[in-house]
Amino acid sequence: MSEPIRFYYHGAVHEVRDAAPTQTVLQHLREDLHCTGTKEGCAEGDCGACTVVLGSMVDGKLELKAVNSCIQLTPTLDGKALFTVEDLQQADGALHPVQQALVECHGSQCGFCTPGFAMSLWGLYLKKEGQCASRKEVDDCLSGNLCRCTGYRPIIDAAQRMAELPKVEFDAARVAEQLEALKRDSLAVYSAHGQTFLAPRTLDELIQLRSANPGAVLLAGSTDVGLWVTKQMRDLGDIIYLGHVDALKMLRVGDGAIEIGAGVSLEDAYNALCKYYPDQLGEMRQRFASLPIRNAGTLGGNVANGSPIGDSMPWMIALGAQVVLCGAAGERVLALEDFYLDYMKKDLQPGEFVQAVRVPLPREDVRFRTYKLAKRFDQDISAVCAAFAFRMDGDAIAQARIAFGGMAATPKRAAQAEAALKGRAWSETALADAMAALARDYAPLSDMRASSEYRMKTAQNLLRRFWLETRNDAPLAADAVNAFAVSA
Repeated sequence: MSEPIRFYYHGAVHEVRDAAPTQTVLQHLREDLHCTGTKEGCAEGDCGACTVVLGSMVDGKLELKAVNSCIQLTPTLDGKALFTVEDLQQADGALHPVQQALVECHGSQCGFCTPGFAMSLWGLYLKKEGQCASRKEVDDCLSGNLCRCTGYRPIIDAAQRMAELPKVEFDAARVAEQLEALKRDSLAVYSAHGQTFLAPRTLDELIQLRSANPGAVLLAGSTDVGLWVTKQMRDLGDIIYLGHVDALKMLRVGDGAIEIGAGVSLEDAYNALCKYYPDQLGEMRQRFASLPIRNAGTLGGNVANGSPIGDSMPWMIALGAQVVLCGAAGERVLALEDFYLDYMKKDLQPGEFVQAVRVPLPREDVRFRTYKLAKRFDQDISAVCAAFAFRMDGDAIAQARIAFGGMAATPKRAAQAEAALKGRAWSETALADAMAALARDYAPLSDMRASSEYRMKTAQNLLRRFWLETRNDAPLAADAVNAFAVSA
C-alpha cells in the first residue's frame, strides 16, 4: 500500500499523495504549492537559483544543508524539513539579516538568482550561528550560485554584513521535535503515476529489495540521476532510495584504512578524508563540485556511477582503494581499478550494490598528489584528473601507482609509465621516460572539454609537476607550481 510523503514545511507537516515519483522538489514548490520564490535557471544543479535548505536528523541532532531543488526528487523529502526563501522573513514582517544585508550591500540587480544566494547564505548563517564567516568559507558557500549582474563583490560584502546585524535565532528544537515524530523505522513505499518509490531503512531491507528488483534505479544523492529526469527525460521506472539506510552512512577507521559508507555525502566524506590528507585532497574537495552538490551527492554514488571523468576515482585508485559490494550472496571486495570493466560498465552482479569504499591511510613512505584540470576553478567537470602515489625505498621508487580520469573509457592506471619508474631513482631521466610511456598508456579522445593533444600534453605535464613537488632534491612548495596558491 502506498504511503504519503510527509515533511516539515512552513511550520507544519505537509503531505504529498499524488506527485510523480520523479517530480522534482522545485516543480512541487512552484507548480503544486505555488511558492515561486525558488527559481529554475538550469535544471541541472549548476546555477543555484533553485537553492533550498533541507533539514534532517543525524545522530539525534538536526542537520541543515543547502541543496539544489531542481534535481532533488519530491519523495526524498519524506521525514525531512524543507526551507525556502519564503521562510526567511520574520513573523513581524522584518527581513532576516541575510535579506537585509543583500539590500544594504546592493547584492541584487535583476533578482532572478537572489533567492538562491539568500538560501546559501542562510545556510552559512545557521552554520556559523550568526557569527562572521571567513572569506574562504563565504567563497565555498557561494560556489554553487551564479550571478550575471552584480559581479559577486556586493554579495560577498553582504555575507560579511549579515553577521553585523542583530542576530536572529532559529528554533532548531521545534524542527527536530517535528522530524522525530515523522521518523519511520521500516520500509516506506510510495506509488503514483505507475511508478513505485521504495525507501528502505535497514541494510537487510535494501538487500531484499535489490534482489527482488535488480533492474530498479538506485538513487542516492540525485546529482546524476536527477539529470536523467530533467535533461534526458528518461522514464526511470521503479526507484530504490538509499538515503534513509543508516548502515550506508557509517565512517570507520581501522586496519590501515578509512571505510566510507556508500550513503555518506561527498562533503562529509571529503571532510573526513582531509583530516588525513589535508594538503593532498584539500583543493580537490573544494573543486570537486559546489557545496550544494557535495551536500547531496555521495562518494559511493560517484564510484558506482563510474564516469571516466569522475574526480574521486583516480586518486582512490592511485592509493589502492577497495570497493565493498553487497548482495543476497554476501559481500565482495574488489580493488577499485578492477571494478571498472569498460565505459560505464562495472563488475556488479545482479542484485549487488556498492556498500562502501576503503581508502588506505597515509604512509610515511608514500608520496601522493592529485590534480584537476578544468576550464573553471569552481564547479566544472574535469578535462583531465591525475593522481600519483609512489611508495619509496630511500631515493628509489619501490612502486608507482598512476591513475587518470578523462584519458580513457574508464578511470585507468598507467601501467607502462608505472613500469618505466619501478626500481629507479626519482630523477628527471626517469621522469622523461615515464612521460613518454604515458603516450603508450592512453589514446584520449577530443571533445567539448579538451582535445586529445591537450589531454596528453597536460597529463605528461602533471606528472612533471608531481616530480617538481616530490623530487628527492629541492622539491618545490605549492605556491611555486600551483597558480591558485598565489595570492592576488
